[in-house]
Amino acid sequence: MIGPDAYMKWLEQCRVTTTIKERYGLKSAFDYLVSEKLLDFARAAERAPELARQLPRFVSEVRRIFEADEIRFQLARVEREQEAQELVSHDEEIFGEDEVFPEDDEISAARTRSFKLIRQLLLAPQLGTS
Repeated sequence: MIGPDAYMKWLEQCRVTTTIKERYGLKSAFDYLVSEKLLDFARAAERAPELARQLPRFVSEVRRIFEADEIRFQLARVEREQEAQELVSHDEEIFGEDEVFPEDDEISAARTRSFKLIRQLLLAPQLGTS
């Protein structure tokens, strides 16, 4: 996923998102592009400088697709859902219930870091391109 292939891949994901938004609504489009594709890209960019250089362009395209109010509202929704999931996971630990697919603490922490980065970039008044 490094190099021109990565660029073409996320660009196509952005194009598809417009169709998803029209057919299935804002929530589905945002979850697809931001909560899934952009988040995965940001996590991969932590290990690949070539991807890290593309991240601002990807974020810029996301900001073009979604209005600022939509981004703020959807990020708040995703955060509420994550908090609710953490509470459920915590309750399962307390009551000894096993998750079907437990997430490793390290993976969970990396996902949280990536989400915070994406949130900052999406909400920044202006993106820098140094």
